[in-house]
Amino acid sequence: MEHLASIGFLLAGLALLYIGAEGLLGGSISLALRSGLSPLIIGLTVVAFGTSAPELFVSTRATLADQGGIAIGNIVGSNCFNIAIILGVCALISPIQVSSRLIRQDIPVLLAATLLFVIMLLDRYVGRVEGAILLTSLFAYLGLTVWLALHHREDPVATEYGDEIKAP
Repeated sequence: MEHLASIGFLLAGLALLYIGAEGLLGGSISLALRSGLSPLIIGLTVVAFGTSAPELFVSTRATLADQGGIAIGNIVGSNCFNIAIILGVCALISPIQVSSRLIRQDIPVLLAATLLFVIMLLDRYVGRVEGAILLTSLFAYLGLTVWLALHHREDPVATEYGDEIKAP
């Protein structure tokens, strides 16, 4: 009987996840249209926080239960899954046009954050100082991202190269 309850909770959770994803997508599109910000900026901020909230809760709970390995595994596994599986499946369904801004600014930040994470793990300890560095880095990146979006509406590389950078 416990197995049936577990399956029921799993199915209910998946249904709620689908409903939540639909709401997050609709709200994000509406926010992008109403604010005049690009969908990329909304994805880098609002959607990123919304989809990462469950990971934050799981990792926080694991850390409080003295299960730091689960927290680190959740972070690494989630990032690998997001890049490989989610991007891969989405690209198979429909090719994705990548903005030059993403290539110029956001991918280098992703690589730098990953390198910083690896360096922090070298001594096999992530403490308050490292946490403060990570949070400060994130808020600086988000602040710069929003500031650039509000002050530089055009993508100079896209304007210069036009159709040459579009996906096939």
